[in-house]
Amino acid sequence: MAKILPVGVLLINAFIWGVSWWPLRELQTAGLHPLWSTVIMYCFAMAIVILYKPNVWRTLSSHPQLWLLLLASGMTNVSFNWAVSIGDVVRVLILFYLMPAWVVLLAWLILNERPNRFAFFRLALAMAGVLIVLLPISSISLSSALSQSLSFADVLSILGGFTFALTQVLLKRMGDAPKEGRLFAMFAGGAMLAALAGAQGLAQGWVSTLPEVNVYWLSVAALLAIAFMVGNAALQYAAPRLPANTTAVVMLTEIIFGSLSAIWLGAAMIDAKTLLGGSLIFIAAALATHQS
Repeated sequence: MAKILPVGVLLINAFIWGVSWWPLRELQTAGLHPLWSTVIMYCFAMAIVILYKPNVWRTLSSHPQLWLLLLASGMTNVSFNWAVSIGDVVRVLILFYLMPAWVVLLAWLILNERPNRFAFFRLALAMAGVLIVLLPISSISLSSALSQSLSFADVLSILGGFTFALTQVLLKRMGDAPKEGRLFAMFAGGAMLAALAGAQGLAQGWVSTLPEVNVYWLSVAALLAIAFMVGNAALQYAAPRLPANTTAVVMLTEIIFGSLSAIWLGAAMIDAKTLLGGSLIFIAAALATHQS
């Protein structure tokens, strides 16, 4: 019974991230590019953290390793928010949740945690799922098939999952850094990298300018920023109170929340190939929650 509340709170986190595609697309419909949405949301979140801890920004100089966390987390948010705004939501979530497979390799390289045979099996299972999702049914060669079927949203999804895995590994390595500093670095990364990418895109003409400020999109952006902060607070509350395996399993419900909401609102389609490949990735991620 003592675990019911933490699990319920963690489900709130998974729900928020799983359905975040909808407000992000609403903002895009209102003329706000996903990069500008990300900048606005995370600047708002940074301001809240600074109000709580006015000198929190100093941790970036006292703990230089936080800059790596800033870059990894920033790339994760930019990639994920952009991908779910323009791509098939189910496909984006499936490819993003290659994350546990990437953790196997990154933990080996960064934390010197050598994977065992079971870890390599999970990695192979996840990669097989990706190939099934990405490759067309009639493909002559792997390279030509991937070049034809890999969309920009797919690339963003895979990149976001990789940098999310890197973020998790870095958080484990940076356990001595202040909690507020880690949180601030992650919010700052989202704002800074989105701003840099947006400025570059604006100069080259593939990102639109900020629309005229109106109450609607400003309210949606503020509410989404608050929702992300609630989700983070939920994770901070639940994770210490649950076994790591339980936390990881519950977090996988993000795929379910996102997929069901996207199908319901007509933002995604599931064919047999996507279902099969996604199932392999989901199984690999679930297996990653068990020690062997």
